[in-house]
Amino acid sequence: MFTTITSLNAPKAIGPYSPAVKLGDFVYMSGQLPIDPESNELVAGGIQEQTYQVLKNIEAVLSEMGLETRHILKTTVFMTDLAEFDLMNQIYATYFMQPYPARSTVQVAALPKGAKIEIECLVIDTLAYEAHMHQHDHDGCGCGDEGCGCEGEEGCDCEGHEHKHGEETCEDGCCCG
Repeated sequence: MFTTITSLNAPKAIGPYSPAVKLGDFVYMSGQLPIDPESNELVAGGIQEQTYQVLKNIEAVLSEMGLETRHILKTTVFMTDLAEFDLMNQIYATYFMQPYPARSTVQVAALPKGAKIEIECLVIDTLAYEAHMHQHDHDGCGCGDEGCGCEGEEGCDCEGHEHKHGEETCEDGCCCG
């Protein structure tokens, strides 16, 4: 079964749905509206202010799981006026870096509470994987751009050649198992 994710720092659901649900490593986040969680009202301002609040609300839900925007795989952006796409994108771009999540953006006739924007997300929780890889990096054969990391250990003559290190095969300085 799945787990419901909520945050005191994000608005409460305005209907019979969960702000986010987690099943295994996947998190399905409901569309977040530009609602201030303290007042439970739509934020004042235009598309940029509303986009900012939506992304703050997304971050608040992610933080409940120890996740960040870098864990988002896909977003769907619903806007009431695609003529404001460039203005929305200016704020959206400040929350994401390469590799950017996949994204669809569509214009809709209306959104709840008169919002100009709503964003839903598909997220993957890679924290266990990241912890494993971090541990792996400290086990003597670091995966990544830093090279092998074996520091001349016995049985490890990396120098860009394939070699064995424990149970793993290392190629070009990367031991990825």
